[in-house]
Amino acid sequence: MKQLFLIIILALTGFNSIANNEPFARISGTIMDTDLQEPIPYATISLTDTEGNIITGTTSEEDGSFIIKKVKSGTYTLNIQFIGYKKFSKEIVVDRNGPMELGTINLDPDVAEMDEVVVVAERSTIEQRIDRKVINVGKDLTTAGASASDIMNNLPSVNVDQDGNIALRGNSNVRILIDGKPTNMDAAQLLKQIPSSSIKKIELITNPSAKYNPEGMSGIINIVLHKNANNGFNGSLNTGLTYGENARFNGSLDLNYRQGKLNFYANLGTNFGKRENINDINLIGRDATQFLDMLNDTESYLYKIGVDYFLDDNNTFSFYTNQNIYDGGLGATITATYLNNPANNFEQYLDLDLNNVNASYNFAYKHLFPKEGHEILFEADFNDFDGDEDFAADFSNNARFDSYAEIVKEERSNVITNIDYSLPIGERSKFEAGAEARILTNTEDYDTNNPASQNSDYDYDRNIYSLYSTFGQTFEKFSYQLGTRLESFDIDANVNGENVFTDDYVTLYPSGFFNYTPNEKNSYQVSYSRRIDRPSLGQVSPVREVSTPTITVVGNPSLQPQFTNSVEFNYTRKLKNGSFTGGVFFRNINDNINQLIEEDPSDPASLIISFSNFDDTNAYGFELSSNYKFTDWWSANGSFELYQQSQSGIVGTSFVEVDNTVYTARVNNSFSVTEDLTLQLFGFYRGPSEELQFKNEDVFFANIGGRYTFLDKKATLSLNFNDVFGTQEYRFSTTRPYEQEGYFKSEFQNVYLGFSYRFGGSNGKKLKRKQRDNDEAQGGGMF
Repeated sequence: MKQLFLIIILALTGFNSIANNEPFARISGTIMDTDLQEPIPYATISLTDTEGNIITGTTSEEDGSFIIKKVKSGTYTLNIQFIGYKKFSKEIVVDRNGPMELGTINLDPDVAEMDEVVVVAERSTIEQRIDRKVINVGKDLTTAGASASDIMNNLPSVNVDQDGNIALRGNSNVRILIDGKPTNMDAAQLLKQIPSSSIKKIELITNPSAKYNPEGMSGIINIVLHKNANNGFNGSLNTGLTYGENARFNGSLDLNYRQGKLNFYANLGTNFGKRENINDINLIGRDATQFLDMLNDTESYLYKIGVDYFLDDNNTFSFYTNQNIYDGGLGATITATYLNNPANNFEQYLDLDLNNVNASYNFAYKHLFPKEGHEILFEADFNDFDGDEDFAADFSNNARFDSYAEIVKEERSNVITNIDYSLPIGERSKFEAGAEARILTNTEDYDTNNPASQNSDYDYDRNIYSLYSTFGQTFEKFSYQLGTRLESFDIDANVNGENVFTDDYVTLYPSGFFNYTPNEKNSYQVSYSRRIDRPSLGQVSPVREVSTPTITVVGNPSLQPQFTNSVEFNYTRKLKNGSFTGGVFFRNINDNINQLIEEDPSDPASLIISFSNFDDTNAYGFELSSNYKFTDWWSANGSFELYQQSQSGIVGTSFVEVDNTVYTARVNNSFSVTEDLTLQLFGFYRGPSEELQFKNEDVFFANIGGRYTFLDKKATLSLNFNDVFGTQEYRFSTTRPYEQEGYFKSEFQNVYLGFSYRFGGSNGKKLKRKQRDNDEAQGGGMF
């Protein structure tokens, strides 16, 4: 099969090479809104011959520009279409002796289509750009679940574990951005609160350029949200109810009003309900069992208010604030049974209350110079987090353990300011440069009456200052971008007023991207970047966290960052009814951060979990993904990934090194029964894997669902049945430091009922603001 696949690829590229010897012309231009004189991205451009047959085509870029390469001489009709605009058609005569520049093409708004506020494609599509893979979220994904966390397992290269934690290419060291911005919220918690219907696209940036913050060893997942910026008043309502053993509700209301030079928007999102989790462990090496029954209770509200002010055609001011109010926690019962020594049995009751407020304030100013693409952006962002954690452990039926209570008060502020400058040089080249400052202050006040711990105050200050520059050129078949980022980093950590760790260093992060596109159907890319994974606050905090009588978690203030050199190769093939992408990657990781699992010196039956730096390690893998429309009524997205990574650490008193190889396959089918009714079938399989302490068994589950649109396609009703066969559970086993086995199961089998409705009208174009971490960062949406 591998040989057959290789022969097919070589035959296709060989045919294309022969065809490339013929002389061709190139057609280029820019598409603009007639009224607003703003560029129109993602417009569809096609060339048809004299008989009306489509010869070739493309879509416009973010700035409205487009290039159709390798066009033979002849007479064609140029067609340009975009939802909400009248179709543009023009006859052109192509001369192969030189490029054809069409200049600015204005599209007129179509008043007959102005009642469409946000139009979502029927099926998701995947496109490979020079530095990222972009999943344009269609209705097939928004129906897959209520929140961003629910649909993540549908994406190639992404996995979600039983706790909602995200991994990219099998590695959990990944940064989550919302509209190109970081957030102080826990990523797993954040993704559960974003309605899937608010997501426009998801960008998988596995090898980020120097323009990006270099944190996150496995890369960046950037979630781009919808922003309504249509003239007049418009908005959307989204609600959903998930029911398994318990009920959970989520909803969002997005409102927007634009008139003249002002654009106002406001958003409200909420998520509340309960969810049961069960963990059953057989401690074979201790002749004991442990059963954990948890009930999570969540109540969260998110608000956002913003305004864009278009001073004139060249100057735009923007401001928004978002507030996240969270009130949640869990109640749990841990039952430990010692088979040969019943006197050691115990039952522990846990009660955890979490309350926090996360507030962000953002200001941006963008100036456009007369030359197209010549611009400068200044942005300032302030994020403030204030949280309380109240924990109580009760052993009322066992005199061997003392009941105790703990209170952790945490305050964290993060200030980010950046300036970005972009300068086109001629028709082919582009220079970008920028500067950024990030100042983080975090304090923890830990009070406890637990005899195994002590009160402490922990202060953590971090300052990062950086400069970056990139330079790229685009030719007819070849493009490249080179860049470097220089960062100054300093950290200071204190416990009870005594310094426990100080460090500062200056580091260079280079990157390079090379893209070869011999024709419209094939594209090849090679990239390199150097990245860093800095320890999280939890990994460095020396505050002891006693989870159970047998497990204690504590950070390591002296933990050093780990650096990664990453190389990738990707291939994209456009098919008649879809596309195919394949890629391989290799990562060399220095000073690898991993868990340190040791027996507690004061109690050999208990474990202490901490973190440490170990030897260098390598990781590599390959990925295949495709989307294809088989018939008018059946389309599918599918992917297969294989990853390998060596891990090392100390478990008990032994140094352990394992080679972890894991593969994942998923497919999402969409069946159009009628124009308004669509059915879906999703299947997921992840093979067995191995960590330092545990071996994980394979996981399989299947979901089915349907979607019905009505009221002139303004309203959508969705119904999903998740984990149809009840197979989604996570089983594990280990012999380190003693033999045990167990499983984790949550309310994966559930029914989801969702409703969405779009209202308002008029048509206009979005404010496009270039952000520090995203070429197309946008305000609006939920965050």
